[in-house]
Amino acid sequence: IQSGATTALDDESNTKYSIKLTSTITLTVLAWESPFSLTRAQRVRAAMFPETLMEGEAAMPVQSDPSQQSNVQRLAEPSQLLKTAIVHLINYQDDAELATRAVPELTKLLADEDPIVVNKAAMIVNQLTRKEASRRVLVQSPAMVEAVVRAMTMAVDMEIAHCAASVLHSLSHQKEGLLAIFKSGGIPALVCMLSSPVESVLFYAITTLHNMLLHQEGAKMAVRLADGLQRMVPLLKKSNPKFLAITTDCLQLLSYGNQESKLIILANGAPESLVFITRNYNYEKLLWTTSRVLKVLSVCPSNKPAIVEAGGMQALGQHLTASSQRLIQNCLWTLRNLSDAATKQDGLDGLLQILVTQLGSDDVNMVTCATGILSNLTCNNSRNKTLVTQYGGVEALIHAVLRAGKKEDVAEPAVCALRHLTSRHQDAELAQNAVRLHSGIPAVVKLLGQPHYWPVVKAAVGLTRNLALCPANQTPLREASAIPRLVNLLLKAHEDTQKHDSSAQQTYQDGVRMEEIVEGCTGALHILARDPMNRGEIASMQTIPLFVQLLYSYVENVKRVSAGILCELALDKQSAELIDAEGASAPLMELLHSNNEGIATYAAAVLFRISEDKSSDYRKRVSVELTHSLFKHDPAAWEMMVSNHNSIPYFSLQHTDDHLCIYNRVHKYLNIETVYYLGCTQPQ
Repeated sequence: IQSGATTALDDESNTKYSIKLTSTITLTVLAWESPFSLTRAQRVRAAMFPETLMEGEAAMPVQSDPSQQSNVQRLAEPSQLLKTAIVHLINYQDDAELATRAVPELTKLLADEDPIVVNKAAMIVNQLTRKEASRRVLVQSPAMVEAVVRAMTMAVDMEIAHCAASVLHSLSHQKEGLLAIFKSGGIPALVCMLSSPVESVLFYAITTLHNMLLHQEGAKMAVRLADGLQRMVPLLKKSNPKFLAITTDCLQLLSYGNQESKLIILANGAPESLVFITRNYNYEKLLWTTSRVLKVLSVCPSNKPAIVEAGGMQALGQHLTASSQRLIQNCLWTLRNLSDAATKQDGLDGLLQILVTQLGSDDVNMVTCATGILSNLTCNNSRNKTLVTQYGGVEALIHAVLRAGKKEDVAEPAVCALRHLTSRHQDAELAQNAVRLHSGIPAVVKLLGQPHYWPVVKAAVGLTRNLALCPANQTPLREASAIPRLVNLLLKAHEDTQKHDSSAQQTYQDGVRMEEIVEGCTGALHILARDPMNRGEIASMQTIPLFVQLLYSYVENVKRVSAGILCELALDKQSAELIDAEGASAPLMELLHSNNEGIATYAAAVLFRISEDKSSDYRKRVSVELTHSLFKHDPAAWEMMVSNHNSIPYFSLQHTDDHLCIYNRVHKYLNIETVYYLGCTQPQ
């Protein structure tokens, strides 16, 4: 009924309407009832094998909700998979048969003299490698692989080179393909393609070589012999991040464990390019592969300074706050390897601050690297020492030591870094106090002896000496039992050295010379002996005979520290008498003539102190020996002084605070060891 039409109808129009309505209903019923006229078997077949339906027929919608599968539909899935597999198998067999028939002819065409023919053949072979079946057939034909390699090498048309390189790239994804390329001499040909001006050829060549290096035995040596490294390093100038990631990984594979490769990489200027990539790119995979190369090169003595000079420390430091943990770890290990060559580098302020922060990490590897880097960067670099101290490095390092426990990889560099921070820079005294204020002294003293690793012990001995330079630390060190620990350690180390004296061999424990332990312990006790109470404790442990014996050591530094501590102990009359009773005068007289000013000065001081109660003749003889020592390099001055004064001038000593001077009435202050004794004043 249309809008606006009358509703009054006559019989004729009513009949016509009835007929039309009946016709419509009949058609609708037939369409609806059609599926139900099929048998159950027919309906299942229609659902499971829809391809059996006649043209124009459709499978019955067996589920009212399209989102839910019916049982029939679920049963249909395996059958469809089976059908698909059968189709693929038929196609696979067809592809294999086609390739088998085509390979002999294509092999001949690839060797044709006409470039057009070769081009067409290469294109066909390239198409065949896109399908697995035909690709397997090609791999099994050594003649075909050799023909492809030859065509790529001899190509005058870049399209031929492109297709041939693509073929080898496809074959390199299979183990058999890698072997076929290797046996056919494909590696030298691919290395040559690294100089191609065509980007696609270059990409196929480097990717194929990468696959070879990863999975084919003998490929690394073949690439090296083909001068692959010399061709790869210039590729670092490219700008494609993904291409660079593959190239840098190739360099890592070739250089790992091969010193010659590392030197070739250096000779071709790779360190500068690698540092540039590290500084200027943000593609994580590229940064990671580049850091791997730098990590390998950073253990090479020749590459290490080159990387540092190129700004490697600063570039790697940029990524220590990255989100990629594998990148951070590689950067840290590389920085640790480089750090001993970077002690003179400037511009490391930001890196030092990050490293101090990372000392609080729960990751042992991160803390290990951070302590190692800080230890190296603070060695003989007063500016870095000051910066780390100002950044709170002392407290962070103490906490690292406390958490390290028996982990020597953390404890040793952490204690070494503390030793550096507490010596020879403008904030050294601040650092010495900070160790005490952060409860570090007991932790350090506990490391003075076994069962700790000897390098840790050596570092702890040096740190103890530095801490003793601060007067406020003398009492805490004594209360922490530093003196008996140092004495016991000294006795053990000296005993070990005595066992090997007859063989004239130096004694090593864990790579540490026991002579260094003897020197370090004696030096630490020397500084501790500046405190009267400490002096008394040291003397009470029957140490004076040992110190006198050490005056005969063949190690000059041991002589110096032994004379030094005897100089301090001789301030007490009782100790001075013990020193004299042990026969120290004879070796001390010899040491007066030492070329080492420190030894001569200490020897003179001890002799004067132990001679205070001796006769005037004895004191005069000591004075003559001392004067002769002072003027041994200037005989003319000696003669002039004697002729002017008609006698040998006497010398006197003054010991105020930390300063010791030998004073002569004529020439004032002579032979003063400026390293240890400064700011002397004329005695009144």
